[in-house]
Amino acid sequence: MTMSPAARQYTASSIQVLEGLQAVRKRPGMYIGDTAARGLHHLVYEVVDNSVDEAIGGYCTAIYVAIHPDESISVEDNGRGIPTDPHPSNGRPASEVVLTTLHAGGKFDSGAYKVSGGLHGVGVSVVNALSEWLEITICRNGESRTQRFERGIPVTELSEGIPTEKNGTMVHFLADGGIFEEVKFSAEVLSARLRELAFLNPGLSITLDDKRENKVKEFRYDGGMKSFIEYLNRGKTVLFSEPVTISGEKDGVSVDIGLQYNDGYLERVFGFANLIHTVEGGTHVSGLRTALTRGVNEAARRGKLLKEKEENLSGDDLKEGLTCVVSVKLSNPQFEGQTKTKLGNSDVKGIVDSIVYEGLLAWFEDNPQVVKSVVEKAIKARQAREAAKRARELVRKSVMTGLSLPGKLADCSSRNPENTEVYIVEGDSAGGSAKQGRDRSFQAILPLRGKILNVEKARLDKVLANQEIRTMIQTLGAGVGDDFDPGKLRYHKIIIMTDADVDGAHISTLLLTFFYRYMQPLIEKGYLYLAQPPLYRVQKGKTVSYCYNEKELRNILDNAADPTKMSVQRYKGLGEMNPEQLWETTMDPQNRVLKRVEIDDLMGAEEYFSILMGDKVEPRRDFIAAHAHEVRNLDI
Repeated sequence: MTMSPAARQYTASSIQVLEGLQAVRKRPGMYIGDTAARGLHHLVYEVVDNSVDEAIGGYCTAIYVAIHPDESISVEDNGRGIPTDPHPSNGRPASEVVLTTLHAGGKFDSGAYKVSGGLHGVGVSVVNALSEWLEITICRNGESRTQRFERGIPVTELSEGIPTEKNGTMVHFLADGGIFEEVKFSAEVLSARLRELAFLNPGLSITLDDKRENKVKEFRYDGGMKSFIEYLNRGKTVLFSEPVTISGEKDGVSVDIGLQYNDGYLERVFGFANLIHTVEGGTHVSGLRTALTRGVNEAARRGKLLKEKEENLSGDDLKEGLTCVVSVKLSNPQFEGQTKTKLGNSDVKGIVDSIVYEGLLAWFEDNPQVVKSVVEKAIKARQAREAAKRARELVRKSVMTGLSLPGKLADCSSRNPENTEVYIVEGDSAGGSAKQGRDRSFQAILPLRGKILNVEKARLDKVLANQEIRTMIQTLGAGVGDDFDPGKLRYHKIIIMTDADVDGAHISTLLLTFFYRYMQPLIEKGYLYLAQPPLYRVQKGKTVSYCYNEKELRNILDNAADPTKMSVQRYKGLGEMNPEQLWETTMDPQNRVLKRVEIDDLMGAEEYFSILMGDKVEPRRDFIAAHAHEVRNLDI
């Protein structure tokens, strides 16, 4: 690859130093969010982002990520290689400065990087500070050089150069087990992010090699945004076969969008700014929405698809069944909040609006059938929205009046949401045991009869007509959908408690789908939990033990002097436990095991719910086949 003048300008003087590393190990959460799984995986993203920046600049075509058997990670690219010449500030190699100094990196120098993601230069130095060891290998100017660090401190000098024909950087690190709760990487979580990056950088090859299981995946999508939309809609019935794709650049901001409608009822819009997933949206998403509303209405009027006296379609009418990705790249992004989940640049809204509006009109002119199908769906959505509005009003009125608490709810005596919890329990039998076994002062019980409606296949008006769902909404007291207000929740722990069998898992998934689609802030705030009832009761003489999985049972039996004298009971359902047993194993805060429901990967969550709860059988069959090995307890 021949190097442009800009590539030759990427030298030690491009690296600007702002401050030292000392605070990172003391307060890691400030830099990576937390020291649990999310923060651990964030380390990988920071190193990968540096390689992707090289790809954006046109200097890198392949990135190779490996998870090694010892849970160390290596990230290798074929970019230019980090500069190794002495840095003007202290005479140390520039690569060492980048790895040992916070806010040191080429991203501050517009000559080195016009556009970049990551955390503006803190990334790789933070990874170094939070690693037990890190080794960097740089191939540049015909030489390969290496250096090793331990907990952020250099323990070797940058080595003498060895001749090589390669260009690029490899970072190999082992996260510090003294800082992270557990150093165990999920290939699935990493795949989700690497797949996103490959979609957003057409032609870039990103490989994930999980050496623990000898599994290699390559992500490369020459179709870019078109491929991204097709992937997101692969479990759906689409209204038109070819996704709408629009690209443009204005005032130094490049814009790429892809959109396609399906016959479902939910909207999925994903925003990216400099490849960072802006979960809370921002000005680029606002610009997209304005353009879509203007563009569809303009095309509908031109094609006489709306009658003269008919009102324009609103943005809300056009949400139903929309799958869309908007990606912007700009030189000085302003992100609101430390975690960069919302883009704040005010000029971006108008830029996205004008590029998308003009692109849509041109696309619609060439594809009049697309406009027709979008308008017809939007008109039906408007009618359904009116019905849903009336249904929501009924629910809201029932919450505000004395009808707010359903008769089947066994409420607790405390009225302080921070100290109270409600168990949503499958069936009257388990509900009876839970009501008798609970601590009435802070634990409420809501038994549900049978399986609730699958909300993935229904409009909101139908969802709100379901009695069990209305009962839950009334119990929680915080509204639903756009009206949901977590500040009005009557309990700050909502615990789903179902049998540990296939039916229980199905009911649990239906409930999770409802909460995810219509009360998502409840999950984001960490209020939703899954109870973990035991699978076995083991008794020897007067000693009783409970096992929550097969491994615990095997341990007890293997370590027993005389396993034949042990009595093992397999719980088929919660109703088989008496109230005391249910309290002791599943409801007592001193003993119970709760799993908090979290959304680590919004796009992955969307995919799971669409595939598992959607209409199409084929993607569901493929998903089950791919994940069958993860099943722990299958009740046949």
